[in-house]
Amino acid sequence: MSKPMTSSVLLPAKGPVLTRTGWSAFLVALLLVCALAPVLNLLVPQDSMFHMSTYAVALLGKIMCYAIVALAMDLIWGYTGILSLGHGLFFALGGYAMGMYLMRQIGRDGNYKSDLPDFMVFLDWKEFPWHWTFSDSFIATLFLIVLVPGVVAFVFGYFAFRSRIKGVYFSIITQAMTFAAMLLFFRNETGFGGNNGFTDFKRILDTPIATPNMRMGLFVITGLTLLGFFLFAKWLVRSKFGRVLQAIRDAETRVMFSGYNPIGYKLTIWTISAVMCGIAGALYVPQVGIINPSEMSPANSIEMAVWAAVGGRATLIGPIAGAFIVNGAKSWLTVAYPEYWLYFLGMLFIAVTLFLPDGVVGLVKKLRKGASK
Repeated sequence: MSKPMTSSVLLPAKGPVLTRTGWSAFLVALLLVCALAPVLNLLVPQDSMFHMSTYAVALLGKIMCYAIVALAMDLIWGYTGILSLGHGLFFALGGYAMGMYLMRQIGRDGNYKSDLPDFMVFLDWKEFPWHWTFSDSFIATLFLIVLVPGVVAFVFGYFAFRSRIKGVYFSIITQAMTFAAMLLFFRNETGFGGNNGFTDFKRILDTPIATPNMRMGLFVITGLTLLGFFLFAKWLVRSKFGRVLQAIRDAETRVMFSGYNPIGYKLTIWTISAVMCGIAGALYVPQVGIINPSEMSPANSIEMAVWAAVGGRATLIGPIAGAFIVNGAKSWLTVAYPEYWLYFLGMLFIAVTLFLPDGVVGLVKKLRKGASK
């Protein structure tokens, strides 16, 4: 009696998180962040051409925070097909959580010599509002940096994804969400500093912020966080979870017919992305020295999507490169041609959309293929 014919399906083999070349590049980046930058900034004399200035440290630290946001955007837009125009909210929430702690660290060094922040004294407040309860604890602040953006994203995503809101409609409501939050934080009675926000920070963990060692320490921590999130994102997109996300992006209906519930997957990656933005915002605030409601403006959230588009979606390294390219150009243009910066940003986005749909990384891959032929 002959055996029945059976057909087998070969699943794709699970590759390494990074190739040998990728690990080499990763180690080079690690050395640049943890060894070369500190040496050039702290040990090389200021009159040397190899000295890394304090301005460069602050600028690169800020851009690395933006690169974390771009990486988070790539996970939801590039790999899941969800375009958010409201990620500035999560970035700002993490920044405000850190800002509240930094304001408590000022103590009686403010203009009014009060335990309350200057803006509260000016408004004749007598005590901290309830949502400042844990702001004097650094450990509690670390939890809030993760929990606040995560909970807000989870609640919003739960109702949005259950309602099957997709495409441009989802993008519009995310933009409406961050705009509404911006208007809320502008109000003085909310206890977030109103239009001015939080600034004039003095210390972190009772250590002065405006010292070369502290600034370099924040720089290194930001770089390590970016590299850590990059490895995490690489592992995530190569896992079974990541393959389901890409299937949802390409054909969500077929994923449902295959027995998967896309809502749980979308909600999970949406929350993870928001938490990454919150952590980036928390690292951004002590390095820049200010946080205010303008970080929630719709324009900022749109710019975050531009970083991912310019670098190349669904590549992970592309959005990081896009954040450095766009913000590096912005830093130069806002000084050299401040009145033309917004026009440049608009033309850049249009040019990438029309001529470089795969971004800078896609262009590099095409050039490599052309050179190899």
